[in-house]
Amino acid sequence: MLDEISLCIETMKESMQDSMNFFEKELDKIRAGKANVKMLDGVKVDYYGTLTPLAQVASLSTPDPKQIIIQPWEKSMIAPIEKAIMAANLGFNPQNNGEIIRVIVPALTEERRKDLVKKVKQEAEQIKVAIRNERRVANTTIKDMKDSGMPEDEIKKAEAVVQKITDEFIEKTDKYLEFKEKEIMTI
Repeated sequence: MLDEISLCIETMKESMQDSMNFFEKELDKIRAGKANVKMLDGVKVDYYGTLTPLAQVASLSTPDPKQIIIQPWEKSMIAPIEKAIMAANLGFNPQNNGEIIRVIVPALTEERRKDLVKKVKQEAEQIKVAIRNERRVANTTIKDMKDSGMPEDEIKKAEAVVQKITDEFIEKTDKYLEFKEKEIMTI
């Protein structure tokens, strides 16, 4: 019976960690005033009729904090890459010189920074809701074990462990949110 509780808690932990990983990836896409190749993660390029992630058709680099350099593996891909960046509506204006595409990352205005902080807070709240939902599922599963003869003191211990793990993940979320907020607001 205790194996069932351990399995339930491990499953909950894995789901919560998946939510945290997703949260961190989403926040990495949000620019904080300096160039980052992850800003272009959502860009899909028409590669011979197939929508392909930009990173699979070109090499991406950031030589300095204000620009991203895109080096296509095939020169014929320059125009489709440029078109895809424009279509992604990221607020970038790609420039090409026939060899590479240069994306200059414009400085963020105070208003735009505040909007990004709002977006980051919304993302954090969604992840907290997901974490709490995982807690609810685990607690329901543990309470259902009472019907199959699990001692009540074991159920209380398991619920305390579930709450402790939930609190840890909520705290991680808050710390990452605080870090990202500081990063966005720093000029």
